[in-house]
Amino acid sequence: MSEHDNLQEADGKKATESTPEKAEKITSEDQSETNSKESIETPETAVEHDAVDENDEEKVLNEIEESNAEDAEDEGNKDRHQIEHKEYDKMSLEALTEELEKLVKSEKVQAIKSHVENIRSEFKSKFHSLLEEKKEEFLNDGGNEIDFYYSSPIQKQFKETYKEYRSNLNAHYKNIERNLKDNLANRLEIIEDIKGLFNVEENINTTYKHFKELQDRWKNAGPIPRDKYNNAWNSYHHHVEMFYDFLHLNRDLRDLDFKHNLEQKVKIIERAEELAEDDDHNRAFRELQALHKMWKEELGPVGKEHREEIWERFKAATKKINDKRQAYFAELDKVYEKNLEIKHEIIAKIEAIADKGANSHNAWQNNIKEVETLRNEFFGAGKVPIKVNEATWAKFKDAVRTFNRNKNAFYKDLKKSQYENLQKKLDLIKIAEDNKDSDDFDTTTPLMKKIQSDWKKIGHVPRKNSDKIWKQFKTACNHYFDKLHAAKDAANAEGNEAYAEKIKLLDELKGLSLSGDKKTDLEAVKTFISKWKEAGNVPPHKRYIEGKLNKALDATFKKLKLNSKEAELIKFDTKLDVLNNASDSRHLDNERSFIRKKIKDVKAELNQLENNLQFFSNVNDDNPLVQDVHKNIEKHKQELELWKTKLDKIKELY
Repeated sequence: MSEHDNLQEADGKKATESTPEKAEKITSEDQSETNSKESIETPETAVEHDAVDENDEEKVLNEIEESNAEDAEDEGNKDRHQIEHKEYDKMSLEALTEELEKLVKSEKVQAIKSHVENIRSEFKSKFHSLLEEKKEEFLNDGGNEIDFYYSSPIQKQFKETYKEYRSNLNAHYKNIERNLKDNLANRLEIIEDIKGLFNVEENINTTYKHFKELQDRWKNAGPIPRDKYNNAWNSYHHHVEMFYDFLHLNRDLRDLDFKHNLEQKVKIIERAEELAEDDDHNRAFRELQALHKMWKEELGPVGKEHREEIWERFKAATKKINDKRQAYFAELDKVYEKNLEIKHEIIAKIEAIADKGANSHNAWQNNIKEVETLRNEFFGAGKVPIKVNEATWAKFKDAVRTFNRNKNAFYKDLKKSQYENLQKKLDLIKIAEDNKDSDDFDTTTPLMKKIQSDWKKIGHVPRKNSDKIWKQFKTACNHYFDKLHAAKDAANAEGNEAYAEKIKLLDELKGLSLSGDKKTDLEAVKTFISKWKEAGNVPPHKRYIEGKLNKALDATFKKLKLNSKEAELIKFDTKLDVLNNASDSRHLDNERSFIRKKIKDVKAELNQLENNLQFFSNVNDDNPLVQDVHKNIEKHKQELELWKTKLDKIKELY
C-alpha cells in the first residue's frame, strides 16, 4: 500500500479507506469529568486493549493518530506525557491536596486533566471513609444521626484548589475556542489556494514559489479542533501530492523536495528502530508518537518508487515498539490480577469479621483494629485491572459498611445498658454520700467495701458521664476511709510511736559500723534486734517495715559472712516476736500452718530425688548427673532441717 493510495477526493470528502500514513479518524474516548483517562500514556488503559490480532497495526496507528490529534488541538496537551502519574491511592488526604495544589500552580491546566481527576477520585473515596468514621464516633457518643455534621479544613482547602483548577480550565478552553475555528478556516483556505495553483497560467518556478509559501503558512497556521484534524491533514496531503504530480514539467524542483523528504523520513525510521530496543516502553512510545507527527505534519511525499518501502519499514519499527509495549502491559496485567486476588482476600476477611460480630466492647474494639489494618492493606495492595476497579471498590465499601452497621447495632444496644448501669452507679453514689460521715465503723466499713465491689461489677456507663460520676463516688469513699484511718491512727498512737522508733532504728542499722570481729559485730546486731523488739508493735497497715528490717539484716549478715541458716533463724526469731505480740493470734497460727506445709513439700521433693537416684544404680558416683542429684538431696535435707527448727521454735509459743 503506498502513501498516495485511497486518498480523499479533491473536494475534501472523507475517503472510504484509511491510508498508511494518514489513519482514519476514530471516535475519541470519553473525557468525562469523573473518569478522564489518557488514551495511550497510562498502563491502566493500555491493558484494556484487545489481544494482538490482524488489526493490531491499524489499532496502534489509530491510537497514535488520535493522541496526535489531541495534541494538535492544544499544544499544551503534550506536556501531559512528562507529568508523572503518582500512586494516588496510597496518599493521605493532606498529600493529595498538596499534590493538587502543586499541579495547579506549576503545570499547564490542559495537561493535568487526568491527573486532577484521579486525585479527586481518590480524595472523595478517602474523605467518604473518614466521614463514616466520624459519624460512627458521633453516634457512639450518644448523638442523633440527624444532628451529625462534620467539616474538615483539608476538605475546604481541596475544594478551593479544585475550583481554581476548573475556573482556569474553563477560561483556557474559552480562550482557545475562537482561535481553533480561525485556524481551521485558515487551513481550509490554504488547501483551496493549493488547489488553485493547478489552473494558474504562470511560470512554473513562480508557481512553485507560491506553493512553498503556502506550505510555510500551513506549518504556522496553529492548532485546530481535534475532530477536524485528520480530515484537514488528509486533504492537505492529498493536494500536496497532486501538486507534486503536477510538477512533472519541472522534475528538478520536485525531485529536490522528494530527496529531502526521503532523507528526513529515513532518519525518522532509523530513530524508530533505535527506540524499538529501548526498555522504557512508555518513553519509546511517546517519542514514536512525535516521529509520526513529524512524518505527517512536517514532511511531504517522496518518490513513488520509495513510498511503499519506507512506509512498510516505518510500520515494522512501529509494530515492534508496540509489541514490546503490549508485552510489558501484559506482564503488568498479571501483577494487577494478583493485586485483585489480594484485595478479594482482604474483602473476604472483612466480610467474615462482620458476619462473626462480637458480644463485648473489648471484642468489638479488637475487630475495629483488625478491620482498620485490613483497610490499610487494601489501600496498599496496588492497582487492579481498570475494568474491575469500580466493582472491587464497591465490594470493599459494602463489606466495610456491613461491618459498621453490625458494630453500630451493638453499640446502640450497649448504650441502653450503659444508661441502666449509670442509674445503678448513681444509686451507689447516694449510699456512699449518705454514709461518708458515719462513726459506726464496724457497720459502715463492710458496707462501703461492698459498694466499691459492686461498682466494679456494674460495667460501663456513657463516656460523657464516666469521669464525673467516678470522681463523685471516689470522693465520698475517700472521705469515709480517711476518717476511718484517722480514727485508727488515734487509737493506735502507741503503734505509731513504735513505727517512728523503728524508722530511726532502721536508719541506725543501715549506718552500723562493723569492727571486723564477727563475734563482737554479731552481738551488736543482736543488741539492735532486742531494741527493735522492745520498740513494740506497729499498726497493721505499717507492718511493711518488718520487711525493710529483713532486707537491712540480709545486707548486714552478708558483710558478717554469717551462714544462711544462722542468719535466717535470727530473722525468724524477730518475726515470731512480732507475731506473738500481735492482737490477732491468727497470724501466728497461719505461720505455723505455712511451715508445716513447707516441711511436707520439702519431704516430698526429697523422696522424689532419692527415688530418682535408684535409676543411677549402675552409674559411677563421679558421673556429673549423679553428683548433681546428690547435691540436690543434700540441699533439701538442709532446707528440711531449717524448717523443722522453725517449727520447734513456734511450738514453744503455744
